[in-house]
Formats: sequence, C-alpha cells, structure tokens
Amino acid sequence: MKSSIYSLTFDQLQEWLIEHGQKKFRAKQVWNWLYKKRVNTFAEMYNLNTDCQLVLEENFYLGTLEQEIKQESTDGTIKFLFKLSDGNLIETVLMKFSYGYSVCVTTQVGCNIGCSFCASGLLTKNRDLSAGEIVEQIMKVQKHLDAKGKDERVSHIVVMGIGEPFDNYDNTMDFLRIVNDQEGLSIGARHITVSTSGLAKRMYDFADENLQVNLALSLHAPNNELRTRIMKINKAFPLEKLMPAIDYYLEKTNRRITFEYILLKDVNDHKEEAKQLASLLKDKRHLSYVNLIPYNPVDEHNQYDRSEKKAILDFYQVLLENGINCGVRVEHGTDIDAACGQLRSKQIKKDKEKQKA
Repeated sequence: MKSSIYSLTFDQLQEWLIEHGQKKFRAKQVWNWLYKKRVNTFAEMYNLNTDCQLVLEENFYLGTLEQEIKQESTDGTIKFLFKLSDGNLIETVLMKFSYGYSVCVTTQVGCNIGCSFCASGLLTKNRDLSAGEIVEQIMKVQKHLDAKGKDERVSHIVVMGIGEPFDNYDNTMDFLRIVNDQEGLSIGARHITVSTSGLAKRMYDFADENLQVNLALSLHAPNNELRTRIMKINKAFPLEKLMPAIDYYLEKTNRRITFEYILLKDVNDHKEEAKQLASLLKDKRHLSYVNLIPYNPVDEHNQYDRSEKKAILDFYQVLLENGINCGVRVEHGTDIDAACGQLRSKQIKKDKEKQKA
C-alpha cells in the first residue's frame, strides 16, 4: 500500500532506499527534489535512474492533500481547508509577520481534549495525521508562496492547529525532524513552537528529545477548580502533575516556556486570577512568558465572551507588577473564521446539509 514519502525522515529514506536495492547517495538526491526543488512528480527527478523512479512511484505518494477552500484575510492571513485522501478535512493557516511567514499546522483529525471554549474539539478525534500529512501542509503552503514568484519561504512553524500534538507524539516528532533538516526545508528549531494542553508524561519525553524546539502550554486557568471546569484534561493532569513536568522541562532544557492564556469574560480574567497565575509561576518566572489571548467567539460555545479591553489590560498589568514576562497576542484573520477548527466545522455542517437536501 502506498504512503506519503513526506512521512520519512532523511535517515528513514536512506534505509528504505538501501532495503529496496538503491544506492545510499540517492537519498540526498530525492531529498533535494522534495524540499529544495519541490517537484510534484517522481518523473521530474531526472537525475535518478528509471529503476529508482519506478520503485518510488510504486510505493509512495507525492501529494495526498487537496485544497478545498482558501480564505484570505485583509491582514494577509490565509486559512486553507485541505481534504485528506480519506475525505477528512483539516485546517492550515499562513500568517505574515515582520519577521517572515509562519504556518500553523494540524496534527489530528478532530480533537479529544475537549476544551469547553475551543472550536477544534467540536468534533471528536477521528484519527491521527501521519508525519507526511503534517509535512505536506507546509509543502502546500510553501508551494503557494513559490507560485507568487517572490522567493518567499516559510520561516516559522507553530504546531497549534486542530488536535493535541503530544497525543500524536511519534508522528509529530518525525515531522519536526523532517522540517528542521538542514538539507531540506531547514526551518530552524528555534523558529518552531509546539503547543500542548498538558500531557504531562509526554512533556518529560519532549524534554529528553534534546531538540531546540520551543514549547507552549495551554494553561488558561491558575487553579485546578477553574481549569477543570474549562479544560477536562485537567482531571487527568491537574496542576500537581503538570507543574513538576514543567519544572523538569525547564531544568533539562534551560529553555523558556510560553504559557497560553485565553481570556474569557468574567470566567478567568479577574485580577484575582492574575494574582494566582503570578503566584503559580513565581519560582520559574525567569524562564516563563505568558501569552494573553483575546477570545475568538465560537457559535457553539456561546457561554463564553471576549474579555473587555480594560479587563485584559488590568490582567496584563497585575502580571507585570509581579515580575511575570507577558504580552497580549496580536490577532490574525479575525475576519475569516479565526478560531482554530471553525472553518472545518462549518464546512462539515454544510456538507451534511447538502446530503440531506
């Protein structure tokens, strides 16, 4: 059965070629065609012999994602809805910053974490994405940039799309190694951020990977009672389990961790919560950064509203006064189904309505 060639790390590709009677040096040639020249067919790899081209063609796909929808925001953000080979839909987002282009990738079809404010979890997890399906999101976006003819490239990646990356750990790790490989896309590890909702065991594993990739934690509440109410994962990994995993990560890597905090009106945005958060992070503030995120309302979660500007500013001020490095995230794509998973959810609804009609 064919699989995506983008799922293979360089070492895995090398081993596969040798096992199939090809020379070891072919791996570098194939890698160059895939990630530097970014070809669309194996036939375009003209410096490979016919036998090598055929064996690749027989065993691999070069593309499994089809673009269903492309939404462009007035601020330059582009949200892609891709259809996978099995018909499932995923989202990928391209954002333009002063420092370059950043892509937010999806790691699962749906999500089982079930955060009560999140559009990604409106549909439970169908399956994990392969490493190749995650890599191909980057390739699709890079080819979109290539077509503009301005020699622009994806320079940053955030693994913050639909799904929990650490619930698809092995494929996510292979993805990171593939896009970071210096002979390929060569996206710097320090330009890549993986976000987790707090799978503590995998945070220990990630610390031991010895990667320079950044880690972000979706915290969203400074105490167990409130966090459990809005994030059911806190039942499995309460702060008593989560904070030691964070401490281990900081001690092992000496790398700063970002704490994501979505501000929900009259839920977790009071000065009291800000003081509790500052207290929670006090002993690790030298390696902590709190990213305050204004909430993007989701129709299905109408129990939540965006915090008032004054509440956001007051929360921010309390953290600063307590020595916590923090900032309010600049928003992108608010006019194009900004919340992660919104576009996918809407499209699935439309498709079901068509089937009923």
